[in-house]
Parts: sequence; structure tokens; C-alpha cells
Amino acid sequence: MKKTRHAPAACAVAFALAALALLATGAAPAAAQGVAWISSEKDHALTLLDLKTRAVIATVPTCKRPRHMQLTPDGKQLAVACGESAQADFIDIATKKSVRRVALGDDPEAFDFSADGKTLYVSNEEDATLSIIELAGGKRTGAVKVGGEPEGVKVSADGKLVYVTSEVAGTVYAVEVASGKVAHHIKVGKRPRRFALSPDGAQLWVSNELDASVSIIDTRTHTVGATLAFEVKGARKADITPVGLAFTRDGKRAFVGLGRANHVAFVDVGARKVTDLVLVGKRAWSVALDRAEKMLVVVNGLSDDVTLVDVAAAKAVKSIPVGRVPYMAVIIE
Repeated sequence: MKKTRHAPAACAVAFALAALALLATGAAPAAAQGVAWISSEKDHALTLLDLKTRAVIATVPTCKRPRHMQLTPDGKQLAVACGESAQADFIDIATKKSVRRVALGDDPEAFDFSADGKTLYVSNEEDATLSIIELAGGKRTGAVKVGGEPEGVKVSADGKLVYVTSEVAGTVYAVEVASGKVAHHIKVGKRPRRFALSPDGAQLWVSNELDASVSIIDTRTHTVGATLAFEVKGARKADITPVGLAFTRDGKRAFVGLGRANHVAFVDVGARKVTDLVLVGKRAWSVALDRAEKMLVVVNGLSDDVTLVDVAAAKAVKSIPVGRVPYMAVIIE
């Protein structure tokens, strides 16, 4: 039988049409975009990972024991809290160079910015305080006593309150910005660590590291409206230690790193139900979504790597070494 030969142009057209069909059905999602900036506690540096090529492209030196990080409200600088240096290092995104350092007080843990970017609210573990730093002068202008070993810090959607977790008290403290006083004490689980605020500002999720759970606070009533408990087959409850959290932009899904359980949980927010558990590296600590919400970066503190998770497939696709004791990732595009 004589074989039929297809013209190259016809093949190209057929291939293009097939590719378009795959894209239309969602079968061929676009590659993740952006660069993950990952803090490394033992290297006193940030590792930069290109999410498209899945390759480490740079290392940026910073102050000692970098952990919590956050973009400034204008998106031009990355602020890095360094526990051993008791400072925040402000790194210019364009040049990848430090432009200033600001004293944060002893043992700074986490922080958040006021909406205008002029004020930094910082948890100081040893002093059991929330420090108020005016960035223009780089000076502490106030301090509010909270419970022992404060960690997570989150400014409310309207900017009127600052929430702080206390690991010792198992409590979230809501501090009024105007008065500088604690307005609400909200009991949560054992050793609350970090926050995620729903995009509509109505729910404040708090990870309870020693309770294998997340407390969901109603920000209108300042009460716990629900508790989401985690289970992982084959893991003891004591090994399920949630810390890092993230929401999708529409607020319909959340992701929680389950610490020593070595998994990340996918959560249906409306149903308050775990839909998937994805095995990642050792001590899944922090989680971050790329802008397209196609890739989840999971920072694994005890395997010295990050795991890239395909969100649509709920599947780990690759783990990449990123330094010694990585702590947190911020994705910048």
C-alpha cells in the first residue's frame, strides 16, 4: 500500500489546532511563572528559584537567620526579618541588593505592614510584645504587651486591628491601632502560629501547630466559628503540625502545610473540608501560590528543599534543593 505523505504546512496546522484544543479543555495548563524568593535560616541568604525553568538562578545575601518575608505595599522591595540580627533587611527587587536595615527589637518573629506601608507591626518573642515601627525614621514608637511567645502578625482588612498569635497562651490578641490596646482575646488551639486572611476579610484562619488544626475566626464577632482538624493516614496526631497557609484569590480554596506530617492539605473553604493531601518533603512549613494559581511552592525545612505542586492535578511534580533550613517563600513576577 502506498503511504500518504503529509505536507509540512498541513502537519503544522494540525499540530497547532490540537494544541489549541488542549488549551481550551484545560488539558495543557501553562507553565508556572515568576521567581520564588526563599529564606534560608542557616545560610543567612535568600535562594531565588525560577518557577518556569525550575532552576535556582541566584543567591542573595541578607542578615542573620532570615525567616519571615513580605513585599512592601508598593511591591518594589522585599522585607526580611532576621532573628539573630534583630533587623529587617529591605532588598530592592530590581537590583537584588539591600537598600536599608531597620532594627526590630530582640527575637523578631513575624510582621505585617500598615496599608500605606509607613508602619511595621512586629512580634518580639522574648519580650511578649507587638512592636510598632515607624519606617520613615526606623524607630520603635510603641509596644503592646500580648501573650507569651508571640508569632503570627496580620493587619485586618480595614486596617483598624492587628492580630497577634501567642504560642504559650493559645490565644489570638486583636490590638486596636488607634488606641494601642488589646480589644479582643480569642482562644484558639495549642501553639497558634500563622495567619491567613480570606480575600473578603471575613475569615481569619489560624494554624494550631500542636493541635493538628486550623481555627477559623469570624472577624465581625471575633469568635471562633469553626475548627478544621487534619488527619493523615499513617501519621500520629502529634506529627501533624500545621503552620503555613494560603488562599486562592477567590477565597474558595486554601492550602495548609502540615509540618512533620510531610504533606500539604488542599481545603474546600465553603465546605470546610480537606479535598486532597499531597506528599511533599520533610516538615512542610510554608506554602505560596504563583500568580496564575497553577503551582504551589511548599517549603520543606528538614529536607532543605521546596516541592512544586501542580494545583489542578493535586500532585507533586518536583523537589528542588534551596539551601539549609529553608523557612518561607514569596513569589515575585
